[in-house]
Amino acid sequence: MPTHARKIRFVASDKPDAQKALIRLIDRYGQHDAASADVIVAVGGDGFLLGTLHRHIDYIRAGMPIYGMNYGTIGFLMNAFAEDGLQERLDKAEAAIIKPLRLVGRGEHGEVEALAMNEVALLRQTRQTAHLKIKVDGKDRLERLIADGALVATAAGSTAYNLSAHGPVLPLGADILALTPISAFRPRRWRGALLDIHAHVEFEILNPEKRPVSVTADDQEFRDIHYVSVKTAHDIELNLLFDEGHELDEKILREQFST
Repeated sequence: MPTHARKIRFVASDKPDAQKALIRLIDRYGQHDAASADVIVAVGGDGFLLGTLHRHIDYIRAGMPIYGMNYGTIGFLMNAFAEDGLQERLDKAEAAIIKPLRLVGRGEHGEVEALAMNEVALLRQTRQTAHLKIKVDGKDRLERLIADGALVATAAGSTAYNLSAHGPVLPLGADILALTPISAFRPRRWRGALLDIHAHVEFEILNPEKRPVSVTADDQEFRDIHYVSVKTAHDIELNLLFDEGHELDEKILREQFST
């Protein structure tokens, strides 16, 4: 084994093809547990990568990088899948440092807390529209948003749900967040806001018994929420690796020119 070879922890989604690829990769490069590995290689799609970040958050918070290989549909956060030359690809990979959002909420089932790499999204649970009061840095900014919901997105997540909700694509180094309504009914012309990365966003759910709302942090969901606080977790840095020439900031820039 070359002296530069990294100790790899391979993980894969439950899809049969991804599981077969996992077996081949382990046979070729070996398998290490997360405690002794130098890098986590995740085989799957964007959703699986986000889930892997959550499941291995303690190791990733300690500085372990994660490298995704696409065996999913979109694969925006992933690199192309190839079994050959993985160690060399890891040697040349470019790092993207991402600071996640920290969600703190209260509701019918008590207090909740979670991290989100892409976005924190509030969504109506029934046919009734959500009524949300929005504060930024302790100041009332919107007394009543009537909508399907609203979200706060990081730059890394701005090309995901945020873009589908007609929010802006954010450059990775811009140090801003996107606050975006989801199918707003009133105010009809409000398209959201760009906020400093240090902003503290608070949502109060109005009349939650009649108009229940859930909140998601990436793939984690909490239902019957009454209050949500969202801040950037400045104490956490997540290290995503991308193949040379396919860095995350380049992907985000290309997305702004896509048609």
